[in-house]
Amino acid sequence: MDRVALRGLKARGHHGVFPEERAQGQTFVVDLVLGVDTRAAAAGDDLAKTVHYGIVAEEVVAVVQGEPVDLIETLAERIAATCLKHEAVQEVEVCVHKPQAPITVPFDDVTVTITRSRV
Repeated sequence: MDRVALRGLKARGHHGVFPEERAQGQTFVVDLVLGVDTRAAAAGDDLAKTVHYGIVAEEVVAVVQGEPVDLIETLAERIAATCLKHEAVQEVEVCVHKPQAPITVPFDDVTVTITRSRV
């Protein structure tokens, strides 16, 4: 399986369990690795035979900006489902970063990474 990666997609969302997270929102960062067989697209130089990563990026940003959820695990699931709607995508790894998580000790980042496939 070939891989198409999108790293550092940024969007403002209102996800979290605390009222201030829902009210104020924060920036979330998403990394994606899409499992795609790119051979047919490469052989024919044909975008229709692969995944249009620009469209995927827009859809993922819309999910982050969309309906709030409590957990970034839930957000990651929604993103994975969105990616798997594309016929060429057989598998997806989603990493959701929450660098502004409400943690009382110094930290760099909080992430949840999931892998989902059609099988």
